[in-house]
Amino acid sequence: MKAFLILEDGTVFEGTSIGSTREVISEIVFNTSMTGYLEVLTDPSYAGQAVCMTYPLIGNYGITDDMESGRPWPDGFIVRELSRIPSNFRCKGTIQDFLVKHNITGISGIDTRALTKILRDRGTMNGMITTNEHFNFEEIKPKLKAYATGDVVSKVTCHEKSVLKGNGKKVALLDFGAKRNIAKSLNDRGCEVTIYPAHTKAKEILAANPDGIMLSNGPGDPKDCGPIIDEVKKLYDSDVPIFAICLGHQLMALANGLDTHKLKYGHRGGNHPVKDLETGKVYISSQNHGYVVDTDGLDEKIAVPAVQFHPEACPGPQDSGYLFDRFIKMMGGEQ
Repeated sequence: MKAFLILEDGTVFEGTSIGSTREVISEIVFNTSMTGYLEVLTDPSYAGQAVCMTYPLIGNYGITDDMESGRPWPDGFIVRELSRIPSNFRCKGTIQDFLVKHNITGISGIDTRALTKILRDRGTMNGMITTNEHFNFEEIKPKLKAYATGDVVSKVTCHEKSVLKGNGKKVALLDFGAKRNIAKSLNDRGCEVTIYPAHTKAKEILAANPDGIMLSNGPGDPKDCGPIIDEVKKLYDSDVPIFAICLGHQLMALANGLDTHKLKYGHRGGNHPVKDLETGKVYISSQNHGYVVDTDGLDEKIAVPAVQFHPEACPGPQDSGYLFDRFIKMMGGEQ
């Protein structure tokens, strides 16, 4: 079945429908990872977006247990070529069946390089994936312009707290759309991790006397999280050691008077170099964000370990996993 990707600037790509055939409007972004498509699909940070994979062949090892949450989150999935006959000893199914099962709309057979160049040149924009061959762009255009991701943190966060037992330091993890490997990275180091819903009050978290607090990654515009930012400020004022990742990093910045803004097309992939200014070492990082913190006016007295990238990786390089060890030392641990 034919499918069409229609961008808000009027550009149209024709391809083949994959996954669900429902019509969707979403923000179109691209990811440059060469592998890890299942982790990308199940990363809650993609809620409200449709993801274009720049690597030309996707799905060749099928569906495995490498899921970063219990379900996929993107509104749409865009690929050059979808492998329909995967080969891997861990394979439990195909991407096509996975997309159908979870009602995720997709399109294959388009020039993903051309799409990526458009997004890089003109910036991230909204788009529609449809199987309707008789679409009228003038009718669609206002809907594309009006689309916004909205309060996606409330959509992706857990509904009740849970605990990963451990014999080490006790960490409170605020789930703004946390990837599973954040909690696992702490738990593997002995920590007992209590995972809290995003809108949990600081008072409740602090009443549990955690040794440290982790602010997770998540989707959307950080400025849409006003009530959460207020609670993050209270957590900061408590002097309990905090480590913030991605959206958590942005929320901590907003809680301390800094500003954020949207990037032209964001950073999404597993090959981004970052430099640790304390050691002078350069690490390759996994990243997924469309917003960034403005450092103008940064008060050097505000000392909170916070990174815009993903030290827990999955997929991607494990170079910066040492940051979890550093966090445990902050809590008085022996890592």
